[in-house]
Amino acid sequence: MIELRPFNKLGGADHGWLKAKHHFSFGSHYDPNNMGHGALRVWNDDEIEPNTGFPAHPHANMEIITYVREGAITHQDSLGNKGRTEAGDVQVMSAGSGIRHAEYNLEPVKTTLFQIWIEPTREGGQPTWGAKPFPKADRSGKLVTVASGFEADKEALPIRADARVLATTLKAGESAEYALANGRKGYLVPAAGTVEVNGVRVNARDGLAIADEATLKITALDDSEIVMVDAA
Repeated sequence: MIELRPFNKLGGADHGWLKAKHHFSFGSHYDPNNMGHGALRVWNDDEIEPNTGFPAHPHANMEIITYVREGAITHQDSLGNKGRTEAGDVQVMSAGSGIRHAEYNLEPVKTTLFQIWIEPTREGGQPTWGAKPFPKADRSGKLVTVASGFEADKEALPIRADARVLATTLKAGESAEYALANGRKGYLVPAAGTVEVNGVRVNARDGLAIADEATLKITALDDSEIVMVDAA
């Protein structure tokens, strides 16, 4: 099963400083028939204007992954963590038993990012935060795991979920393959470019919900950057 979710048909909100598109039910965009895809609960496509952002607010019992596409985001939380994550880098926050955090675009240009929420395998626990660069040159032509709940993915940022977040860059004509284990679900979004996945064309920022597909063949129709979640 492969279901295309075109970007121009996604729900969303325009707050002036923030323009957001929601791949799943979120905030004022409530859709009881689209509450997630397996353990993947939220995929927001955010555009944040310069010198604006999300003031301090709480979260609990959620794994929150931020994939920065353009610009940078500056993080601060109630544990004392501070950090700046720029385009090509990834940050993760395990909200655990509870944490307050703020995310600001302190850059002179617009920041664009994917905000991905995945349900944890267990509730509670000490909150954590981390960030790491994943240079695009290192993931050219192959899917690289950037966040994972599996011990085998030693180079990825750790999350407390039965899931992994992967990314790749493909030049026009290049392909990458990925095996999706039995019973698992995939959700794929091109951050840029256009790809074909098992014969289905996916434009930039479209979503592709995948289930019951043993092997995915991703072919770039032009130079592309892709993010995917593999979740139970």
